[in-house]
Amino acid sequence: MFKQLALVAAAVAGLGSMTGCVVANPNTVSAYDAQRMSTVIDATVLSVRPVTLQGRDTGVGTVSGAVIGGIAGSNVGGPRTGGIVGIAGAVVGGLIGNAVERDATTRQADEILLQLKNGDRRAVVQAAGGDLFAVGDPVILVTTGSRTRVMHAPPVTTGSAQPAYQAPAPVPAPQ
Repeated sequence: MFKQLALVAAAVAGLGSMTGCVVANPNTVSAYDAQRMSTVIDATVLSVRPVTLQGRDTGVGTVSGAVIGGIAGSNVGGPRTGGIVGIAGAVVGGLIGNAVERDATTRQADEILLQLKNGDRRAVVQAAGGDLFAVGDPVILVTTGSRTRVMHAPPVTTGSAQPAYQAPAPVPAPQ
């Protein structure tokens, strides 16, 4: 009974730890970046190509798989073979857990080649989000700390635009 309870607990812990391995899309901003000044640079898209972000290998999948495999394997056979099968189960479970973690954290992304206004070129790889970029699109590079994301450029306004707020006209005093 204890072995089965431990197996269930290890499985839940392994699956729960995998849910934290998510790559944020470019439309998601870290809470750490809130109220921090970012650098904004104008650019033009030269090319866009799909790429795959390689999955992470933190070891959580390997350890979880080894624990689950070891417990499951030790329940097979009698007292003499349970230990041997448990070791084999731990090895196989670790390999499977590693592969599951790597596949679960693999994401699709875009590599965006850009030309800045001064002629310099930059490339940014970001997780595929809702924005689709095409060659010639005006974009901005928003850099906060060491992270840069590409966004469509907002329309440029000139200094002759009406201010957003106008004071109301004075109300005449009653006589």
